[in-house]
Amino acid sequence: FPTWKRTLACRAREFQMKRFCKAQAIQRRLEEIEVTFRELEQQGIKLEKLLRDENESPAEQQTQWINQLLYLVQKKNNLMTEESDLMLTVQQLKLEEQQSQLDQKLRSYMNKEESLRTPEDAEAEKEALEQLIQVVNKRNILIEMQEQRRLREL
Repeated sequence: FPTWKRTLACRAREFQMKRFCKAQAIQRRLEEIEVTFRELEQQGIKLEKLLRDENESPAEQQTQWINQLLYLVQKKNNLMTEESDLMLTVQQLKLEEQQSQLDQKLRSYMNKEESLRTPEDAEAEKEALEQLIQVVNKRNILIEMQEQRRLREL
């Protein structure tokens, strides 16, 4: 392999490992969010029972329970937003991986000498290019969705 081909292959592996590590971190965070959801649910159930069963409690105590319940709901909503952001990031990572694979495939066809190319190679190259364009468009849509969400939150 010429030096530039080795460099490209090395960089591709490097980016693949970075995507893999990022995907693992996201998976761990999603699992943490799931555990936190369950804990919040249990706390919410306890607070609701207290509110329903303790009608004779002082108004100040009931107000405190209601505030705690509202805090739990707010926390759960924040976690749901984070979870949906992470899911979008997972989709984006998958599309990045597809794009990388299609890039490599396309380069292999483009690097082939013209005299050695078959009509099947030309067709496969065209198909790989079309798939690459589709993947780039999907990534663009995801990025636009994330940007619209951020603007709405602001």
